Amino acid sequence: MSGYSEESAVRVPRVCGIAFLAWALLGLPIPAAQAEERMDQLETVIVTGSFVPRTDIQTPSPLTMISAEDIARSGLTSTTDIVRTLTADNSGTLPTSFVGAAAGAAGVSLRGMTVNSTLVLIDGHRATNYPLADDGQRTFVDLNTIPLDVVDHIEVLKDGASSVYGADAIAGVVNIILKKTFTGLRTSAEVGTSSHGDGTMRRGTLTVGSGHLDSGDRFNAYFNLEYEKDGAIRVGDRGFPFNTNDLTPLGGNNLNPQPSVFPYGTIYGSATPGTVTGTLPNGQPDLTTGVPNTGAVSQPLRPCPAGLQATDAAGNVYCRQTTLLSFDDQPQQERINLYGRLTVQLTDAAQVYLSTGFFQDKVVSDLTYPQIQSSIPHNTNAIALPPLLPTGALNPNNPFANAVCTAANNCPYALLNFAFPQIGRLTTTNHVFRTVAGVDGEAGGWQYHGALVINHSSLDFDNTGLLSYRQLISDVTNGSYDFINPAANSAATNAALFPEAKKTSTTDLYALDTSASKLLAELPGGQLEIALGAQWRRESSSDPNINSSLDYQGLGVTQIVGQREVAGFFGELDARIFESLEVIGSGRYDHYSDFGSAVTPKVGVRFKPFEPLALRATYSRGFRAPSFAENGSSYSELFFPYIPPPDFQAAHSVGGIPDGYVQQYTVGQITAANPNLKPEKSHSVTAGFVFDPLPALSLAADYYLIKKTGVIIPSFPGAVLAAYYAGTPLPPGSSVTPDNPDPAFPNLPPRPITVAAPYINANSEETDGVDVDARLQLDIGPGRWISQASWTDIFSFKLTQPDGTVLSFVGTQAPYILSSGAGTPRQRATWTNTWKQGPVTASIIGYYVSGFDETGVDATGSASTTSACLYTTALGTPFPAGCHIGSFIYFDMTGEVQVGKGFKVSAAIQNIADRKPPIDPADYAGVNFNTTYHQAGIVGRYFRIGARYTF
Repeated sequence: MSGYSEESAVRVPRVCGIAFLAWALLGLPIPAAQAEERMDQLETVIVTGSFVPRTDIQTPSPLTMISAEDIARSGLTSTTDIVRTLTADNSGTLPTSFVGAAAGAAGVSLRGMTVNSTLVLIDGHRATNYPLADDGQRTFVDLNTIPLDVVDHIEVLKDGASSVYGADAIAGVVNIILKKTFTGLRTSAEVGTSSHGDGTMRRGTLTVGSGHLDSGDRFNAYFNLEYEKDGAIRVGDRGFPFNTNDLTPLGGNNLNPQPSVFPYGTIYGSATPGTVTGTLPNGQPDLTTGVPNTGAVSQPLRPCPAGLQATDAAGNVYCRQTTLLSFDDQPQQERINLYGRLTVQLTDAAQVYLSTGFFQDKVVSDLTYPQIQSSIPHNTNAIALPPLLPTGALNPNNPFANAVCTAANNCPYALLNFAFPQIGRLTTTNHVFRTVAGVDGEAGGWQYHGALVINHSSLDFDNTGLLSYRQLISDVTNGSYDFINPAANSAATNAALFPEAKKTSTTDLYALDTSASKLLAELPGGQLEIALGAQWRRESSSDPNINSSLDYQGLGVTQIVGQREVAGFFGELDARIFESLEVIGSGRYDHYSDFGSAVTPKVGVRFKPFEPLALRATYSRGFRAPSFAENGSSYSELFFPYIPPPDFQAAHSVGGIPDGYVQQYTVGQITAANPNLKPEKSHSVTAGFVFDPLPALSLAADYYLIKKTGVIIPSFPGAVLAAYYAGTPLPPGSSVTPDNPDPAFPNLPPRPITVAAPYINANSEETDGVDVDARLQLDIGPGRWISQASWTDIFSFKLTQPDGTVLSFVGTQAPYILSSGAGTPRQRATWTNTWKQGPVTASIIGYYVSGFDETGVDATGSASTTSACLYTTALGTPFPAGCHIGSFIYFDMTGEVQVGKGFKVSAAIQNIADRKPPIDPADYAGVNFNTTYHQAGIVGRYFRIGARYTF
């Protein structure tokens, strides 16, 4: 995408790239320099990454512009979808469809350095963070709450920018520029649905405005309303293998509930004769310590529906069921955005403005059936129904209790596997209020800008599918829940067992931004200009812990509370020494009330040895301030899927097949805030060129290198777990909580269930790669063909641990314990071809993401595809074959026709070929597919039609 003016082919792209053939590869975002011809018609502009006004937007830093026209051609309808098509967006990026890390939100992760190292701005000013941190640690701006209909363009700086903006701009900056003025009336309506008949989208917008700044009005005011509702897509509505955990037809595992393989149950339940081995402090049996009797096999709690009864290899009889059918591949989402802006031209040299917005994003996610089996925070994997109730009566839920049972003859307990038939539901509603009052003008040769930003986010979190541990134990002990016939339970019984988990979390930002720039002198090649600025802001966050009593099963403990003030001062010099040479230097000083100060410089050079070629390079330092989750009054417990090492599995095997105790399960990672943390620091280098060999062709390439030190992490869980298995001392400050013993091997060491450690400045990260951008534009007969491409290739992404161990992530599914475990594909690319002729515009857009190895060295401690595959069969064979996830490529087609004055009709077909996603059984955000990179495949072919009227 670009801000390219399609009325002329004289000047074309200006952003870094590296190869002549790039235009023939793939692309969507277009180098910002492609918009230079449009800027030539303007007086001066301020581009992202600099406060010095320019008449062009070619700077030493790589900058990409996505124009409103590009957005329209894409067929995408949200700011989230637009930004996340950037090829530089990689590991750690957050899709809305993943509700596990930061429920209902979406974030961008340039260079794969996670969402907290990419700074998101609105009109050049900071925005408040989403009230829930990603994985309880990483803060970010929720892209879902930025209205798309009033976006003028988006500038993406793929370079460090802490010298201008301060913290968090290590990997780059996404600056979303909203429309400054609007006059007239514009309304639109769109509908869309998939070929499966679900995921239905309804969208409407209305914008009205009045007044002209450059006429006698001397003001402009406009108001915008934007509404969109996207329907859910459920797992049960997609075909095999994306609707089941039984991959045996493909040679994988059957992880649907089976008593001897996977310790989960179905809604029909199963029970195994056994006893309990533990005793409570009051002398009563501990019903969570059940073990099966020798040779015992399970039986269903109630008769199986026809055709669903099965018997496993150990002789256990159970009811087969896929418990994921209600789970959402795409949650239901509803966005309402109200935005208004008033601009008043006070004098020819000064104007003031006031913008106010209310943005609401509601995401409703249906979850799967709640399981009675859980490891966290209380272990109920071995829960047992007593034979007798406290009254001495037989327990009606225990199928092994009979008329001759008494307390004296030791009647069997019933080890219970069970899934409650109530579907869990998570609803998050994020309300964002944002007001900006500002002034722009010129006085005494200085161009000045000032703005006051007030931004508040309030998130309502409501989960109705969490099991109360205390009520569960009471119901199991007293027989007050009917497991045999769940439909017979009253609404009050169900409500007590599944109490609503609700909280309201907030973040606030108050900021004052000021800057001024001035021409200092005329140089042989142009001008010497200076920009100075100061910023002050107050940030606060409050995310209460709703599980402080550890009653909700399957829910961690998270509390984030923090507040700080930040003052920053910066300066910038832009010297056009010769016509062929420009040098820019900038520096910034920031003082934080909680950890201290930071100084960040940057220098950039642009050299044009001859007309078609421009060389550019930058060096910068940056920093990321510790989040309130990391250094405030905070703590959190996160979860990640885990498979014990092969030798541990082998010890828990029967006939060479590991039992269910050592199959994939969930490990909790408990992390406490550390007030002594220092900020993460970075060094960044970019070097590239822009080459315009023909008026209609432009190529651009950039090499980038970023090294981040003092990376804030909890003690590495892989190292802690390795020490646990080896029986050696654990890393300082860490601990491991063992699970209950394996009932089949009670004398062997238990598996770990939690790993605990504080945050520390420990690791370093280094990544390098290349961005390629290209554009070709030709007039062919009566029409015009525009082909534009972007490609990002990551050469390396390495994490170095305190002991010197180097973990390589690129081309693998690592970092696996980060966000959705999506991995770090080596390459991403897009390619857009647009044909314009008269009133018709049509585009075909291709998207590509490379394949990667299904290994996660951060979780397993090994990068070998034979010993560290994240998903293996019961015999230890990697699955899929070769432990590799395939590449994914799909195409969208969009079109627009002007059918009358001010009236346009548009249509789109997304994922034209209905490409299915590659199988990724290790991804824990989707059912056998990767939600981060392959979501379009699970949505399938999607149709959209719309109309827009402008008066």
